[in-house]
Amino acid sequence: MTAIVAETVRGAVTELSATDIENLRGSMRGRMLVDGDARYDQCRAVWNSMVDRRPALIVECAGASDVVNCVNFARSHALPISVRSGGHNIAGSAVCDGGSMIDLSAMKEIQVDSAAKTVWAGPGVTSGEIVRATQVFNLAAPGGICSETGIAGVALGGGFGWMTRKHGLALDNILSLEMVTADGELRKINANKNAELFYAVRGTHSNFGVVTNLEFQLHPVGPEVLAGMVMHELDNGKEALQFYRDYTSKAPDEMSTWAALLTTPDGHPMVAIIACYIGEIDTAHEVAAPLKEFGPPVGDMLQPMP
Repeated sequence: MTAIVAETVRGAVTELSATDIENLRGSMRGRMLVDGDARYDQCRAVWNSMVDRRPALIVECAGASDVVNCVNFARSHALPISVRSGGHNIAGSAVCDGGSMIDLSAMKEIQVDSAAKTVWAGPGVTSGEIVRATQVFNLAAPGGICSETGIAGVALGGGFGWMTRKHGLALDNILSLEMVTADGELRKINANKNAELFYAVRGTHSNFGVVTNLEFQLHPVGPEVLAGMVMHELDNGKEALQFYRDYTSKAPDEMSTWAALLTTPDGHPMVAIIACYIGEIDTAHEVAAPLKEFGPPVGDMLQPMP
């Protein structure tokens, strides 16, 4: 293997020798990729295809020990670090140019404690995957709104979703974390241990360390919710939005509703009210009745679903 040219955190160019690369590769349980490897382009891609950066190294970590080795290597060689968890990453911060990209997407272990109503999940777990694991017990953790987003990025950045009105943001439901900090130490972080770091990391999204495990509080939800949307013609948009304002001011916390201006597949502009009721399904229809009756809507897709 030839040497690799990389960019340091101060913008200078440094050369990683073949020995440096092989030493890191030999310390890993996971795989390491460099430009030219078969999966390099696939692994540097995130959901936002406008992001087109080329890390010097991509390390597909198999566990926290790999993350420790990556952080220590990057620190000793003054390399910038980026962290890829679920890989949705609209902002593109998961991929760096010329540095070390720590890819956690393979770390997908999920452990549910149904009695304590908690779940430990790896940083590569997506929202859809944690829902499927916890719904076996009719439990769920507050998260985002898209099944393909990673739970780590969602929760550390806030996490606003269909359970938020009742149970708070995703970050409000983080009970503890495991994190590798810049000194290469794996730390347990909660309200009692490393409490200031626990406070700092929730909502700031990045730059305090690499999260390798998250523990969430779970809440009883399901097995069915009432969800979907009702749609109104744009010509009736003002009245629909006034109705939305009045309805949401009185709706119970179990009902989350969003108003959206959207266009149908055939190009027709509409006003939509999107709703999800996470309470008892027996009372859902009564709560949702005003949404179905106002107008009435030209489209009604509100229905019980998993």
